[in-house]
Amino acid sequence: MMYQRFNEVIKQQLDNLNMLLEINYSNSVSRVVDIELEALKKGNKIMTAGNGGSAADAQHFAAELVGRFMKERPGIPAIALTTDSSVLTSIGNDYGYDEVFSRQINALGKKGDVFIGISTSGNSQNVITAFQECKKRGVITVALLGKDGGQLKDISDYSILVPINDTPRIQEIHTMTIHMMCEALEDKLF
Repeated sequence: MMYQRFNEVIKQQLDNLNMLLEINYSNSVSRVVDIELEALKKGNKIMTAGNGGSAADAQHFAAELVGRFMKERPGIPAIALTTDSSVLTSIGNDYGYDEVFSRQINALGKKGDVFIGISTSGNSQNVITAFQECKKRGVITVALLGKDGGQLKDISDYSILVPINDTPRIQEIHTMTIHMMCEALEDKLF
């Protein structure tokens, strides 16, 4: 019985991946990689954040850049704003959960940095608030989204949209996208 469900999931994701080819998803990813490369070459950094599984994706992305993805190379400056429990809980306690990323952008973000907000719905208020702070500081915003893109699609400088409604499948494609970006950044920078 479960075996049948596993095959359904695989077939569903194959259909989703074929749809991404049809809508030229790779073009959106390439455009974002170009923005990241330009920022990094100017001495800027990449910051990233999300909630739940998207927080894990944010941490995964930063880890692959700072550590390594496939090549031995110097670290790439990146930070996941989801990792410091003392910072997150103090900001959440003193300012509210909607401010946990924007306050960090205020402290760490500088003009020309790139902030990647990851949200399967596109409506995560703390990511929206972070994008608003980015605009004030001249930080470039990139949204890695699912479904219809929500509010973040309309307020981001750049977006990469996975236009499906199944959150687990969106997250799987987000992981693939992160790996595609890491590979491209390593190839272009080193």
